[in-house]
Amino acid sequence: MDKPVAFKLERSKQIVLTHNFPSSPFSLLPCKLGWISKVYVNRPAVVRHAEQIKKWKTVKGNWQAAWLLKAVTCIDLTTLSGDDTPSNVQRLCFKAKHPIREDLLKALDMHDKGITVGAVCVYPARVCDAVNTLKAAGCNIPVASVAAGFPSGQTPLEAKLTEIRLAVEYGAREIDIVISRSLVLTGQWEGLYEEIRLCRAACGEAHMKTILATGELGSLANVYKASMIAMMAGSDFIKTSTGKEVENATFPVGIVMMRAIKEYYWQTGYKVGFKPAGGIRTAKEAITWLMLVKEELGVEWLTPELFRLGASSLLGDIEQQGEDRNYFFGDALVCRWKTLCSTLKLMEVQLCHLSV
Repeated sequence: MDKPVAFKLERSKQIVLTHNFPSSPFSLLPCKLGWISKVYVNRPAVVRHAEQIKKWKTVKGNWQAAWLLKAVTCIDLTTLSGDDTPSNVQRLCFKAKHPIREDLLKALDMHDKGITVGAVCVYPARVCDAVNTLKAAGCNIPVASVAAGFPSGQTPLEAKLTEIRLAVEYGAREIDIVISRSLVLTGQWEGLYEEIRLCRAACGEAHMKTILATGELGSLANVYKASMIAMMAGSDFIKTSTGKEVENATFPVGIVMMRAIKEYYWQTGYKVGFKPAGGIRTAKEAITWLMLVKEELGVEWLTPELFRLGASSLLGDIEQQGEDRNYFFGDALVCRWKTLCSTLKLMEVQLCHLSV
């Protein structure tokens, strides 16, 4: 009998158990997805770990401010409202280029460090507005577009693919697709694989984030399975939620998705990004997610290329922190920011040497 692959939360607590994981998932054919039915997730262990995370002591003082600035660079600044207009999008793009007030950044001596958000995210109909505004501002922030029947996914496949192609044609460099939850809930893993694969092909050279809508998948085991299928089908990122579900980004879901990313990386050597989205509104929550990513995936993932936050309202809380706390001013923060960046870079270089 083949030995199962087990992820350990603690020495005595298995969190995820899979059997006969294929050695080369990228070459996997849909007809060979039988192993997915044998995935097991130890929910009590996941929940216990999530409760421990909530009790973590966050960083304080100038270190906290440095981590918050790091979080800003990973935000997908988003507007997805029915009343979005070109002027709304223009204001959003200005905020994306200047996420923190200029007076605060000057006080920090950080005004020339090029701190911007990770991307601007809009509906396909507003992509041209965002692209043109950012271009006029001389800014290289990528424009992301939701597509594929966002947020419900209840759209015919051909319509999904057409929407993706149009968003790319309009200039979107990132596409946030949403899966058909019914395929997960009915165990149609081959169908899910094929749908995501076709969406990946329609994206062309644009990066694709696959939204799992985890609050509607029914179980943590389904979250893990959907994560694996999405990555095998070519997703560049996997994302928790649309932000429209009743339950959005939660620590149990994040843990399971990151364990899937870790296993996928071990098996293929390919790094897939992670994006928690929905319900992240405070500075403390943002820092906790950053710390969790560092613990689960390592410092390599703490860059906009591999980690994003769906937390547009977070910017207001970060600026409020700056007004309320003295640590947001003075040379000490500049020192902490530079130290944080150099430390993360050094750790990444060391890990690269160890893996050679």
